[in-house]
Amino acid sequence: MGPLRGLQLWALLALLRPPGARPAGPIRAFVVPHSHMDVGWVYTVQESMRAYAANVYSSVVAELARGRQRRFIAVEQEFFRLWWGDVASEQQKRQVRQLLAKGQLEFVLGGQVMHDEAVTHFDDQILQLTEGHGFLYETFGIRPQFSWHVDPFGASATTPTLFALAGFDAHLISRIDYDLKETLQESQGLQFVWRGSPSLSEQQEIFTHVMDQYSYCTPSHIPFSNRSGFYWNGVAVFPEPPRDGVYPNMSEPVTPANIDLYAEALAANVKQRAAWFRTPHVLWPWGCDKQFFNASVQFANMDPLLEHINSRAGELGVSVQYATLGDYFRALHTLNVTWHVRDHHDFLPYSTEPFQAWTGFYTSRSTLKGLARRASALLYAGESMFTRFMWPAPHGALDPSWALQQLQQLRWAVSEVQHHDAITGTESPKVRDMYVEHLATGMRGVHKLMAAIVLDRLGPAAGVWQEAAGSGAEPGGHLAVVYNPLAWTVTTIVTLTVGFPRVSVTDELGHPVPSQVQNSTETPSAYDLLILTTVPGLSYRHYSIRPSLGTQEDMGQLAATVATTLQFGRRLRRQARRGGWHLVPVENDCYTVLLDKDTNLMRSIWDRQSNRTVQVTQEFLEYHVNGDWKRGPISDNYMFAPSGAAVPAWEAVGMEIVAGKLVTEIRQYFYRNATAKDYTYAIHSRLAHVPRGPGGELLCRRIEQEYRVGPLELNREAVLRTSTDLDSQQVLYSDNNGYQLQRRPHQAYKNNSIARNYYPMVQSAFIEDSRSRLVLLSERAHGVSSQGNGQVEVMLHRRLWNNLEWDLGYNLTLNDTSIVYPVLWLVLGPPPITAALRQRSGLALQHRPVVLFGWLAGISPKPPGPQQQDAVTLPPNLHLQTLSIPGWNYSSNHTQHVQALQKADPDQAGICSRDGLLTLHPGRRPASPPAKDDTRRPRGGPGRPEPCPAAAPPPVRGGGGPDPVPASDGKSEGCAAGSGVCGGRGGALPHGDVGREHAAPLALEDTDPRPPQRWPRLSLMATGKLHRHAPPEGNPHVLHSLSGGVNPWQTWNGNTEGAGGRGHNLE
Repeated sequence: MGPLRGLQLWALLALLRPPGARPAGPIRAFVVPHSHMDVGWVYTVQESMRAYAANVYSSVVAELARGRQRRFIAVEQEFFRLWWGDVASEQQKRQVRQLLAKGQLEFVLGGQVMHDEAVTHFDDQILQLTEGHGFLYETFGIRPQFSWHVDPFGASATTPTLFALAGFDAHLISRIDYDLKETLQESQGLQFVWRGSPSLSEQQEIFTHVMDQYSYCTPSHIPFSNRSGFYWNGVAVFPEPPRDGVYPNMSEPVTPANIDLYAEALAANVKQRAAWFRTPHVLWPWGCDKQFFNASVQFANMDPLLEHINSRAGELGVSVQYATLGDYFRALHTLNVTWHVRDHHDFLPYSTEPFQAWTGFYTSRSTLKGLARRASALLYAGESMFTRFMWPAPHGALDPSWALQQLQQLRWAVSEVQHHDAITGTESPKVRDMYVEHLATGMRGVHKLMAAIVLDRLGPAAGVWQEAAGSGAEPGGHLAVVYNPLAWTVTTIVTLTVGFPRVSVTDELGHPVPSQVQNSTETPSAYDLLILTTVPGLSYRHYSIRPSLGTQEDMGQLAATVATTLQFGRRLRRQARRGGWHLVPVENDCYTVLLDKDTNLMRSIWDRQSNRTVQVTQEFLEYHVNGDWKRGPISDNYMFAPSGAAVPAWEAVGMEIVAGKLVTEIRQYFYRNATAKDYTYAIHSRLAHVPRGPGGELLCRRIEQEYRVGPLELNREAVLRTSTDLDSQQVLYSDNNGYQLQRRPHQAYKNNSIARNYYPMVQSAFIEDSRSRLVLLSERAHGVSSQGNGQVEVMLHRRLWNNLEWDLGYNLTLNDTSIVYPVLWLVLGPPPITAALRQRSGLALQHRPVVLFGWLAGISPKPPGPQQQDAVTLPPNLHLQTLSIPGWNYSSNHTQHVQALQKADPDQAGICSRDGLLTLHPGRRPASPPAKDDTRRPRGGPGRPEPCPAAAPPPVRGGGGPDPVPASDGKSEGCAAGSGVCGGRGGALPHGDVGREHAAPLALEDTDPRPPQRWPRLSLMATGKLHRHAPPEGNPHVLHSLSGGVNPWQTWNGNTEGAGGRGHNLE
């Protein structure tokens, strides 16, 4: 994102006297040159490459080569990969390798993008990190060791855990709540050891540095000039660089006349910052958004300035040096300081001022959020289907190279949209269109791949069926293929749209399949066909769908049942009740939903398992917001600033109940006024009529709801409020990235309390009392809050406009006129029961079966007969995290890979290959014991292997040598076989959680070193009760990352040794 809004302008302030003594000598400032390069935001990737991004790398590489003392850190990989593949010459590529070997250029973070931390799912965080790290390892034989997460809008506790598991040695963040940052500055608490996972705790802790109030940008104001300071190349110009090379707002050049003023200004800022930290080492980031597109003028001015400051170090009390991030953290490590420990709590939400709560982006551009998650789920399905097709040997005539291209294209698009100004909905409309285009193109390719695999599996007979269909032998019929991407047998209902009301559905053997036809909710002339399907793990089923000429009585069991519709007239919101309650029940084997005929609203839900009735009412409300910044706080893409409490958004509601043998659907339509022709809001609630036994429990024990929201009036923010009689004490639980839960008690803020009590819900949230828990599961990110006891509200849509010049200039007003269709599943029951249901049902919602229907058009509906591979059925407490063929091109032996890179480039030298990548070690612990219970020393210490020359030290948790990819993502060709973490056995990528959601990590025994990259990657995650020591609600944990020439379906033995030698038995 752009210049930091709401931050204080730099001024020469009186220095604060830090507590405690400092070592004698000057403060040591580490000047870290960098450029913050948003992958999107205001300008498309192509526009940014043309205007400045390509020039950043071209000019930086040239200037680093001209000065041995110069340094630069490169962060996200998307722009670098585009420059490397399309722009860089062979000479520039050789220079990059030389600069890496000398330690002048350092890759930090190394993901495809700098992902958002609030609304991304951790599966996608792993994916984008893997994409970037895989490229770096394949190209250079290295992997980053430090994070640089400076711009996401708040900090999740998932990120430090993921980065620790990825082998990072330190984590750097910036945007946390303004008042908390001020408190941490005053107490010198901006650096600590963060244990982001309550279940992994110290096993996967990471040293964390919070940037001070100046964040990642160089102070822009200097006292002796009316221009910005230290930005000698000025501001990037779009769409093309200026021909004369003169950019706006270029800082005054350093001259003999002003060099003392520059030196004193920089030294004063360093001293001010030093007062906020416990050591004399100060990280001084030099750069900001879109900087260093002319590195020549940057270094030409900074070189003499740093030299001059060092010549006056005794007088100024400051010494300076160019540094990479690794230089700074290594110097900090040598001080041997004892650091405080932070627990698993996150830094969300984020505010920059009392009325600037950055909680609106949790919901902004809901359509894009939904598309990004659907694309991720499709990629997950396509990866596993292709891997099973290829392993242990390819089948049929499908071209593997073409197949990998389809997967890689979607991997790139899904990784790209995780950027902190992408899935957040904080980008301009044209950039949103770019993300949508990339996702849609990638999804089309993977759909085609999956259809091609199905056709290939059908074999020679497929051509006969296509010919028969073409000849009209069976007119009007269709073949639907339903693929289950989960490694469990799934029983669910899939919905297709057909053009005929009478239909028969049969499976591969010609047996009738339970199905139901009802009027379509979207197309008046079409029908919804609901099919009850049971699909084994990682398998697919074929269904033949034919129009029926006779009645249901004539067809018998072959015909789909036809649902009947009960209409209820509109009811006014203020309509007086006549007499007592007039309730209509809708029930299945698990729940009875009672609807009030006088209001057409839900009244209560009876849970059969607990025999408890919970009052539940749902309605749509809207927050009205101000659009004139002169009149008060405004809402925009980022911020939520309501003018007051939410008000009802409807005056009348209509209802119809579509009752069938397979499903009963409740359709509620909310109208802005009693006479409106069209409704603005709708809820479609579905209960399935299936037994609640082992096969149908997940389906029976959920109420599926799909909403229609919009178009909204201008400056409205729409929420669904669910009010219950649960005594929740206004405590809400919401998830961090689908990974772990956070307890969110309502905070009584003096200002802006509504907005500051909103939190991100990526996959789940719940409220509860001692007897019952109401769980909400989501297929996209939303903002969620509890504004009253027993209430939970979900923000579903936003439409905003304001006259703030900054928002108008960048087209960031969010005038979103779309209609959105989000989905929530409701699960109600006793906390121990819903604990297990929440995890498995969340995965079932995230990875719903993929239906190939239109993609197989032209194939006859003739049953193909049994064509299945052997099903994959994991224990119910395990989830297959990833199964994929990365397609990377390098040896699985690290030494051989580095040697191959050196042969390809004889000038390359200095890359560390002393320690083998395949060695596994337990996670290291601090060398010295903590001084107190609440403190720990930083990682490393005596006995830690010395780093290779000009290279970062080896990872804390790993065997020696660089680890190219994050832990347990299942995609690493550079990871050792059988490692739960790249380069280490420290565990597993867990879903740590809060209270009852807590569980211990697991790991499997090591396996033999893996063969070349054709073998698949496999990761497992525990999802249920793990062992007798686990609390009642075990959270999903990645169990194992496996690759090798062994059958992955036969390696799990359920009794393993994890980090620290602790055994765990799966029950």
